[in-house]
Order: sequence, then C-alpha cells, then structure tokens
Amino acid sequence: MNRSIRKVAVLGSGIMGSRIACHFANIGVEVLLLDIVPKDLTDAEKAKGITADHTAFRNRIVNESFQATLKATPASLYSPAFASRIKLGNFDDNLADIKNYDWVIEVVVERLDIKRSLYEKVDALRKPGTLVTSNTSGIPIHLMAEGRSEDFRKNFAGTHFFNPPRYLRLLEIIPTADTDQSVVDFLMHYGELFLGKTTVLCKDTPGFIANRLGIYALIQTIRVAEEMGLSVDEVDKLTGPVAGRPKSGTYRLSDVVGLDTTVHVANNLYASGEGKDESRDAFVLPEIMQKLFDNKWLGDKTGQGFYKKIKDEKGKSVILALDFKTLEYVPSGKVKFETLEGTKNISDVQKRFAALVAGKDKAGDFYRKTFADIFKYATFRIPEISDEIFRIDQAITAGFGWQYGLFETWDAIGLKDMLKIMESLDLKPAQWVYEMLSAGHESFYKVENGKRLYYDIPSKSYKRIPGQDSFILLSNLSNNIVWKNAGANVYDIGDGILNLEFKSKMNTMGAEVIEGIQKSISLAEKDFRGLVIGNEAVEAFSAGANLAMLFMYAVEQEFDEINLVISQFQQTMMRARYSSVPVVVAPHTLALGGGCELTLHADKVVAHAETYIGLVEFGVGLIPAGGGTKEMALRCSDMYQAGDPELNILQNAFMNIAQAKVSTSAHEAKAMNYLQDKDQIVLNRSRLIAEAKQAAIDLAENGYTQPKPRFEIKVQGKTGIALFLAGITQMRLANYISDHDAKIAGKLAYVINGGDLSYPQLVSEQYLIDLEREAFLSLCGEKKTLERMQGLLNGGKPPRN
Repeated sequence: MNRSIRKVAVLGSGIMGSRIACHFANIGVEVLLLDIVPKDLTDAEKAKGITADHTAFRNRIVNESFQATLKATPASLYSPAFASRIKLGNFDDNLADIKNYDWVIEVVVERLDIKRSLYEKVDALRKPGTLVTSNTSGIPIHLMAEGRSEDFRKNFAGTHFFNPPRYLRLLEIIPTADTDQSVVDFLMHYGELFLGKTTVLCKDTPGFIANRLGIYALIQTIRVAEEMGLSVDEVDKLTGPVAGRPKSGTYRLSDVVGLDTTVHVANNLYASGEGKDESRDAFVLPEIMQKLFDNKWLGDKTGQGFYKKIKDEKGKSVILALDFKTLEYVPSGKVKFETLEGTKNISDVQKRFAALVAGKDKAGDFYRKTFADIFKYATFRIPEISDEIFRIDQAITAGFGWQYGLFETWDAIGLKDMLKIMESLDLKPAQWVYEMLSAGHESFYKVENGKRLYYDIPSKSYKRIPGQDSFILLSNLSNNIVWKNAGANVYDIGDGILNLEFKSKMNTMGAEVIEGIQKSISLAEKDFRGLVIGNEAVEAFSAGANLAMLFMYAVEQEFDEINLVISQFQQTMMRARYSSVPVVVAPHTLALGGGCELTLHADKVVAHAETYIGLVEFGVGLIPAGGGTKEMALRCSDMYQAGDPELNILQNAFMNIAQAKVSTSAHEAKAMNYLQDKDQIVLNRSRLIAEAKQAAIDLAENGYTQPKPRFEIKVQGKTGIALFLAGITQMRLANYISDHDAKIAGKLAYVINGGDLSYPQLVSEQYLIDLEREAFLSLCGEKKTLERMQGLLNGGKPPRN
C-alpha cells in the first residue's frame, strides 16, 4: 500500500494529545483533535446563555486543553501560525470524520476498558487501510486490539512519543503479532524522515525499552544516593552534563516529569515483572520517594518535590533543595568532589567516563555503583525487550537526552575494565558478555569503512547498524580528514564534497576556525566541487566569535589589532559568499553572532528545525560586524517593492538586532529573515550533514556560478536614521533602555541605514561592511562594553530572548 499522510486525527487532547497534534501541524499535516463532551454546564456558561447543544460547551474540554498547550513553554509549535492547521472537535459530534483521515492516533486515559470502547467505534468508522496507533506507555499493545476486525489489527501498532514530542527525539514503534510488516516499515520510515524522530522498534513488553531502563536507572540512582547519604544537589551535579546527561540530572528530572508519573510506571513494572524480571524488587520505591508521594510533593505540578521555588525577602526567586533527614527545604550548596575537579579539563565526555569511575572519593563510588548496576540490568534485558544492543542505546539517548547509550558508555570506559568493577561489586552481567569476550570481541561497537557496527549476540559477530545510508556521521570518518588544525577538521565526505567541522569550545570562531573556513574553501575550489560547513556538536553549531581575544585587545585599547581581526572575519564571511564552489551551511541548536553571520552568507542553508539563530552582539555592547548588519540591510533592500513600507521592513530587522532576538525555531528564523525561501529545514538532526551534502551536489550539478558582489543595496540614509533615533530617544526617556543601550542602538541605526546620506540611495556591500567595522571599533572602546564582555567571559550566558 502506497501511504500518504495528509490528515491525522488525534483522539484525546490532554498534555500528550495536544502536543502530538502540534508536532504533526509543525510538519504541515492537517490535524483533527478530539476529546469528550463535558458532563455539565458551568455557571459561567449558564450565565452566557450557552446550552448543552452549543459548540462552545461541547468542545470546552478540547478547547481548554489546546489553549493551555499553546500558552505553555517551551512552545509546541514551530510558529504560532501553525495552530490554524489543527481543527478541534468532540467524540460525539466529530468522530465520524475520521473516515477522511489517513492516521488515527489514540491518546486517551490509560484505562484498557476506555481504549477498547473507543476502538470499537473507530473500527466501525474508519476506512479500510487507515492506520490506527496508540500512544500508551503502560498497557500491552496486543490487549487493545483484541476483538477488532482483521483490517484494524493489521494496521494497528503502538507509537509511543516522549514528552514534549517536539523536542524529545524518541518514537518507540511497538507492533503486535497481527501488525502487517509494511505498517511497521512505514512507521519506522515516516517517524524518522517526516517527524524527525529516532524510531526504535520495540517488543510489546512492560515499559517497552526507554521507560523500562530509564525508570530503573532513576530509581536505583535515588536508592544508591540514599544509601550513600548524598544530597539532592550532589546527585544532580553528578548525573548532569558532567556525565553526558541533561542539566536536569536525576531529582530535577523527577520534579519536571512528576513523581506520580514515575511512581505509576514503577508500580506497573513491579506488578508485571513477577517471574520475568530478576531485578523486579528494584521497582519498589526507595523510602524518600514513598514519603514524597505520600505527602503529595510531586514536583512542579504541586509546587514542591525534591526542589521548591520560593521568593526571598527581596522578591527574588530562590530554589531550595529537600534535606532528606529533616524533610525541610534548604538553600542549595556548592557541590565539590575531587573526581569532578579532576575531569574539568576533559572536554570529551567519552574520555571522561573512565576518569569518573576511577575516582577515589564518594563521587567515584557513586559512579561505579550506578554504572555497574544499570549495565548489568541492560544485559539481562536482552532478548526480553530487544534483540539488539543498538536499539537499547538509541532509546536511552533519544528518550532521556543522554549523549551516549549504556553500551556506548561501557565501551568508552573499556569493556574489560568495567567488567572488573562490576564483578567486584557482585553485579556480574549476563553470560552473553563473557561469551563475547571469549570469542575475542572486546567492544560492543566498532567502525569499519566509515560505517558503525554493533555486536550481534545471536550470531556472535558484528553487523552494520541499519539505516546509516541516510546519514553522514563525521565521528565515523576519522580516516577521511584531509586537513586539520586545533580548531577545525576538513573531511572528504565523498562525491566531490568537503565538510568543515569546528572543534573549539562551543564552536566559537577564533583564529583556528577562521583559518579552517579559508582553508576549506581553498581546498574545495582547487580539487572539489562543493563545501558543507556542519558539525555533530551537542551544544552549538557555533556560539559566535571568540570574545576572549577580542576582550584582551579591547582592554589594552589595541584598536589596530581589533581592526585587523574584524577585517579578517569580514573577509572570511565574504569569501564564503563569493567562492567559486557552492558553500552550504548546516546549522543546528545555537547559531549565534558569528555563527548566524556565517549562515547568512551561505549559498544555501540546510538547518535543523530546532535551530536557534540570532545576531546577539548587542547583548555585549556591540553590533554585528562580520557582515551581519550589512546582510540585513541587503535583505531588506531585496524586499523593497514600489509602494511597500520600506522603513517598516527595515525596522523589523533593526529591532531583531537591537533586542538580540534569537529565533525559537528554524521556521521563526525564516520569519525573521535569517533564513530564506531557498533554504531547507530538516526535521531529523541525524540527516543534517547528508542533506546539506546533497544540496551542495545539486547546486554544483545545476550549473553553479560564482556570485558577483552587490552594488545596488538601497539604504534609507538620514530619513531612516532620524526615525530610529526618535524611537531610541523615547525608549531612553521612558527608562526602557540605558544610556549605553541608546548609544549602541544609535550606531546600529547609522550602519543599517547606510550612514549620513542625504537621501535614500544605492550603495555597495563593501561600503556597508566598512561602516559596520568602524562602528564596532568605536564601541570596543566603551567601558560598558568591556564590562559586558567580562561578565559573559566570567560565566554569563549568551544573550537570549
């Protein structure tokens, strides 16, 4: 069957249902979101004269749920305008409409009887061949399909999204024995390509893969911490970014998810594990979790859990942490362990793991116990929950945001070294691990010919991880490096295309990265046909220019040096724009300041949907001077048409820069004119470099010719400057901005309007670049600018909305 998903019906508008509906709307699908009809009219509805047959009453539940989702942060939609793609209704009046929909996703309350009752109606109304899936996280998939028609059962499966669906990459696909293989193949492909997910095929077992292992790890971590007397702050520090995991750590994660949710899943796993799970008792709640649950201290939803936010005497928000001994909330303390101090200079998380488990202090003991325990548990879950180790690692990384999976982490420590630790703690793994070692295999993964292989337990050999043909993984291409320095690598990624990868901290642009950009373009122009600039970094595509060197020159008032640095940076951006081969930039996560400017100068941008792009120099007392201000003036000029409100168009660009505004998605970046219609947005981050490579090939094969510098950029001159200065003055008088902000804004207004010209006229790119460099240099001498730079270098964060 050749399936095309144009319309999706989501049954159930709670937190998950509404957010799943939003993510389908994000990719352009028409969505029908339904929920139950309320039982009774409210007093407010009665006062308005609303009756029980009125749409406002009948759709009240779905309306309120959907509006709550639209107001929630982080946003579930890439753009607020996408809400128009979602139609609301109720089960009584609108369920029959599903006959016109290609996919029906059930997200109602976790009760088998309610789900079966709804499926009976769906079975009678749907067209043959319509997909029907459930987002359940706890009910066996096969039980829900019992009693349904053959066609229903063939086209039915579990599709378990993780919350929030827009941001968490995991989508577990759980077929039943009756699910047609073509349906499984379709869901795996559609989820990966169109929804941007890591699709993991799961067995119909309790908790599937991610929750089974993730909840086990969370509870056991809390149990070990309780036994060792570690505080809330200490555990969250130990289980955060230092271990390649999200900042939420363990206890903060529990508060965000909701302790009741964790308890519900744990109880289900305990109840279903009898006779099947040798570690079933691990799902019995630790004492502290039970106390919090009994007290209804469930986390964010109840205002307190392992943490509690209060206002101090000055009205400032303060986060307090629970003291397990007194059950009182106390100020967070500074966490310091010798093991952590010893790993500060190990930037590569994979290399850090071995140092963590080798620690001689309490932290080292904690890592050894928790790592050994979860590794052991994972080995015994094969083949119960999965036949392949890579599916377990994919589920954990995509579902819980860990940088590396369990078996990947074990490899990084060293299989034999970790095995000794496990044996010393009486936490021996399953027998297949010993058989693997006996056969001479000393790692769970390896790379051959640029492809990643995993150890396959049944065949006792290595096999290729499926699906890699759609991806280009630079981490697998170390043999393809054609040039490198301390801050950049240049890879030959095949078909005449090079890839430049930044390797500096937060991929900031210092001298080595600038050299890398220039060198990669020269290499591509000489022997190749295109260049991709992209990387696999977790934190940022590029957080902008390296401020440390600039700050040093500014403090010493070395303006000639600053001028040289900025001039070189501008020339590099223009080199990217005017190379003789196509340059495709592939931004993701953060593309700030110089990272944004590089994006602006690409022949084409292939951006991940979750890319946060912005010219944020204003936040450190400067204006964009890597061609960013010039480029926005140029793009505004291209938008001007006879009769258009030109100053309004320019004002939008001015305000985006003056507010250091960062897009909240690649789609919003389009609305801000940082991305253009020619650019491409990719849902699946893993596909990014492969898609960018294809874009470079397409440009080359379609007759790419080197662009010509622009000389016809329309600027507004004194007319525009006067308008902007009037607004700046009003904002200063109202105390919305400081004197220094007003000065920076005045410089920005001067440059983006083309300087002190008597009337609107046409200028060149070089003219604008010279203006922005001159303004940048003058601001580098300002005391307030130096203070802002120093604040950022001392641990502040890049300016965000």
